[in-house]
Amino acid sequence: MEHQLISAVEEALGWNGPEELGKDFARGSMRDPALARRVLTPNHLLDIAMRRSLSRPQFRCFQKGVEVHPAVYCTDSVSPRGQSIPMADMRGLGRLLREGATLILDQLNVFDPTMEVACRALQWWSHERVQVNAYLTTNDAEGFPLHWDDHDVVIVQLAGEKQWEVRTASRKVPMYRDCDPNDTASAETIWTGVLRTGDVMHIPRGHWHRATRSGSGPGKSLHVTFGITRRTGASWLAWLADWCREEEVFRYDLDRRQGAGSSEPLIEAAGRLIRERPPEDFLAAYEEETTLPRHVPFLDVLGMLDVVVCTTHFAPRLRERGDAVDVVASGKKLTFSAKALPALRLLLSGRPVLLDRASAVAGAEVTEVAEILVKEELCAVLTPELFSGYTGLVTNAVS
Repeated sequence: MEHQLISAVEEALGWNGPEELGKDFARGSMRDPALARRVLTPNHLLDIAMRRSLSRPQFRCFQKGVEVHPAVYCTDSVSPRGQSIPMADMRGLGRLLREGATLILDQLNVFDPTMEVACRALQWWSHERVQVNAYLTTNDAEGFPLHWDDHDVVIVQLAGEKQWEVRTASRKVPMYRDCDPNDTASAETIWTGVLRTGDVMHIPRGHWHRATRSGSGPGKSLHVTFGITRRTGASWLAWLADWCREEEVFRYDLDRRQGAGSSEPLIEAAGRLIRERPPEDFLAAYEEETTLPRHVPFLDVLGMLDVVVCTTHFAPRLRERGDAVDVVASGKKLTFSAKALPALRLLLSGRPVLLDRASAVAGAEVTEVAEILVKEELCAVLTPELFSGYTGLVTNAVS
């Protein structure tokens, strides 16, 4: 999937693909800062917060470096029947932001189609799961204190400006579940400076950092962080632990009374399992077996199928074998005749496909193939709301 935001980020950071992800700190600026406004604006973020039922910890506010109690900016909306739904108290939130505060909305890709599409494109690009968090800071508000993340982050400054400090890691590649709390910050600073609209920054996992508008006076900052959680050796071993249950030797109780040498069959079986299922197999299986994402189901009673798009978390794999082709994605394997290959390549490109135009490019069977892919939930009907996430950022597959 070709996405303008990814292209702009790669160009700004001097990357040519995801190979540099997680290696070194990097910073740059997008050639066209106006692209930032297309992605998200402060008012759009507030509109999202207003129209959805949100609660902590996904929706939080900080003021003077301390988390504000949710009662200050959240309320219960009570229906005439007495049903209570937690909602943002926009007046309370407005007072906080006027005084100077930071609003945080995690997993914005769940609520906003533009962010959903951007995260999906980043997943296809990086071959890892991605979520995006948004941070709106006003006036002299502080942000989080100095901290590190257990995943790589790509930060895009969408509006205003914010002061940053980035330090080296004090423990190499720390993890969320680790044997060391890693709570002593590094003293070595890599960069301090201001991110402005259109600036991009990559902070590898474990690097200490903080951002603030303290001392900046009146103004605002809106940035998003794309959190990219990569697989590790520990992830591979956890995957092997699931596979070991297939062998009888691993299902027996461990008995300390059997004496020395009794564990040799177990150790030999473990070594064989490691050799038979290398990390490459784990990485491929992770992409192919990731569960299906949410999407609007297609119901023919609501109208005909006219525009579709592939919505799998990772790009489906096409495996040609003579007169047939297999589509592998989201724990499914679908088999088509080889003549469907042009249609499959088009429909699984990650770009919106207008079916009435697609037949001229991919053959008359493209609509039939699209119906199968939609039924199997690898593709979804492109609603106007979802389409807005592609507009101006991803071109149609058939113009």
